[in-house]
Amino acid sequence: MTDSSLYLIEKELYAQGVNYIAGVDEAGRGPLAGPVVAAAVILKKGATFKYVDDSKKLTEKQRLLALEEIKANALAIGIGISSVEEIDQINIYRASREAMLSAIFQLKIKPEFLLVDAMPMEIDIPMQSIIKGDAKSISIAAASIIAKTTRDAYMVEMDKIFPEYNFKQHKGYGTKEHLEAIHQFGITPIHRRTYEPIKSILRSKP
Repeated sequence: MTDSSLYLIEKELYAQGVNYIAGVDEAGRGPLAGPVVAAAVILKKGATFKYVDDSKKLTEKQRLLALEEIKANALAIGIGISSVEEIDQINIYRASREAMLSAIFQLKIKPEFLLVDAMPMEIDIPMQSIIKGDAKSISIAAASIIAKTTRDAYMVEMDKIFPEYNFKQHKGYGTKEHLEAIHQFGITPIHRRTYEPIKSILRSKP
């Protein structure tokens, strides 16, 4: 079962009379390729989980089991995406925040309170920004899993278009294999041009 400490923040808010709590998180700040994806999730009050935890602690198989649990116990799920072009135009921090706001606005129920992973936001809903929130709040953990599995699924699709890069394996992160593929095959439209070493490679081209 999921560690009981993950439920404490929500329990406190429920005790104060808050019913609709949205956890908000993003996935994909670090990769060299692909979008940044955010998710906002409002869970049923009192829902408990077997697999849901900080997405970084889970294997791919566990994340998919957790995803099914979340879908069965969520009142609302919103997903926001900032494209590679947006990341390069406004920087990854702002692109992540825009994706998070978009995810919140996608929710079919308006949350009464937001629990956000490490990102202060200007929005007319009471909120708490929590450092390493995906390891401290069940709602943020659920959002981290939705964001991560959504982004991973996108990168698996991109693998079919750009098979030389093996995106399905590393999901766009700067692994040794990925960097070797960039040097061998060049840069694709889904690579972030403001990220190193891509920025330097582009600059060195005649």
